[in-house]
Amino acid sequence: MYKSIIAENAKRIIDEKCLSKGAIGRKAGYDIKKFSNMLNGRKIITDVDVMNIANALDVEPNELYGFSPKVKKESASDSELSRPFEAGMTDVTV
Repeated sequence: MYKSIIAENAKRIIDEKCLSKGAIGRKAGYDIKKFSNMLNGRKIITDVDVMNIANALDVEPNELYGFSPKVKKESASDSELSRPFEAGMTDVTV
């Protein structure tokens, strides 16, 4: 048996969202015993498992690895980027 950060984070998210481990396991495509074995370190969690569990929990896979979801930073608004150049140039024809 080994300790998995993915399993620990999955259990934490399940508890935070007040979800059933069995329901999340079934939603991820696993029977209850297999999902329990994953969460308790008796089965290695693969990259495919991470995707299945993240989808079932409605979280990003990085959250299962312990990384917080990123908040989108806006350095320049879309309207600023799409606005025509305004440095004194008017109509330029070539």
